[in-house]
Amino acid sequence: MEKKATEEQPAEVAAADLGGQVRSAVGRLYRRFRSERPEGGLGDAALAVLTRLHKHGPQTLTELSEHDRVSPASMSQTVNRLTSAGYAVRTRDPDDRRKVLFSATTEGDELASATRAQRNAWLDQRLQALSTEDRAVIARATALLSSIADS
Repeated sequence: MEKKATEEQPAEVAAADLGGQVRSAVGRLYRRFRSERPEGGLGDAALAVLTRLHKHGPQTLTELSEHDRVSPASMSQTVNRLTSAGYAVRTRDPDDRRKVLFSATTEGDELASATRAQRNAWLDQRLQALSTEDRAVIARATALLSSIADS
């Protein structure tokens, strides 16, 4: 019989490596979640940048690289893939003509939306398979993890 998420572990086991257990579970969930995407040639980094452009509008290379904590050279390769595939375009910043802004194209917006929908559908299906009590535990854990992430 499978253990419910609400069943308690012995305190000494739960406290001994809680951080490691959380990191492991979140990492595995994140990798699994990333694998849910439409077929195509874009990798995780490019999809993440495309999603950011879709959600937050035009961004400079510096803004994108700082957000993803990667070098500008690495981000340059990513946005080059997006622009060459027709998912993003370069334009001059109207406020500072020295800067270049990257924006999602209509095709890029559609791909970002489709990716988000596919990932949400996968996760929603898994969550619906859980008991009401387990979903409540996950809701509370989500709030706590969000608080930790925002600290």
